Amino acid sequence: MLRLRTTLFLSCLLLTAPAVAQERVIPTENVRLDYAQVLGVEPVYQTLRATRTEQRCDEVPAATPEAQPPEQDESRWSRMVDSVRGWFGGDAEPERAPPVTLPPVKVNCRVVPIEREFQRPIAYDVDYIYKGVKYRSRLAEDPGNRLRIRISVVPYVAPAQSTASGP
Repeated sequence: MLRLRTTLFLSCLLLTAPAVAQERVIPTENVRLDYAQVLGVEPVYQTLRATRTEQRCDEVPAATPEAQPPEQDESRWSRMVDSVRGWFGGDAEPERAPPVTLPPVKVNCRVVPIEREFQRPIAYDVDYIYKGVKYRSRLAEDPGNRLRIRISVVPYVAPAQSTASGP
């Protein structure tokens, strides 16, 4: 009987030894960089709405004073003297002041909300092709006509199956 127990104990130890010795090995990752051809870039916009208030008034034109025509002495002698004065560098005709215009009077003022919309690009949807396969990614900036990509190759390892007697 003792021999049977010892044999059973040793056989159990031999069966559990491979399970303890089999630690899961994580394979190393093989990484390289390459370039993909960009097919198209579409900007993704964020729409911002801003409201501000502005004062609007109805304008009524102010009464304009009637301008009096300047006094002119248009006799033959005055024209002749003016032309001679012009030849010798004399004073030309004095410049006339522009007519005075009064600003319009504002009445019926009210506060009006004005809405504005702004659009700004926040990302770019990039379509690219690498080794005949098309991909799409959302990037923070426009990559141009080539996109640098990271290629990672790792062997597939099936997940460990738990045994019925395991936890």
